[in-house]
Amino acid sequence: MHKFNPDKLSVEYRHGITPTDPIIPRRYTLTHSDKTGNLFLTIGYRYASDKINPPRDEVIGEWNYKNNYVFYATVYIDGKNRKKTDNRNRIILQELPLALKAIRYGDRRLFLTHSDLDKAPIYIYFRSIYPEYNRTEYWGIFSDYIS
Repeated sequence: MHKFNPDKLSVEYRHGITPTDPIIPRRYTLTHSDKTGNLFLTIGYRYASDKINPPRDEVIGEWNYKNNYVFYATVYIDGKNRKKTDNRNRIILQELPLALKAIRYGDRRLFLTHSDLDKAPIYIYFRSIYPEYNRTEYWGIFSDYIS
């Protein structure tokens, strides 16, 4: 896993979203550059579909409320064949903590304003055509990802 470097993170707030509000709807699209290692976090009412390119290695996430706030994120595992899917799954599992740190750091003013969000559980949907990779996992709470 790469170490999180705040200098490599760019954050863009889309129309209607501020650094502190609203919580819902608030959707995150985290992409990266393989060449530079830079991370790009877009926060808006909708996912930033204009930032999503093949091979679908972004992390998308949003807040939900069911008695308490919950954060749900989705990653796409599939490669062009099972061997590539195995490799993508391994890489995503290694890099997901970095992605969650980037989201937490990039939207830190929201977390400072609404401190209960640091206790919000994080669930990751892993999407795949292969049943063994198509799953949902609990990934702790956001305070686990404070840099």
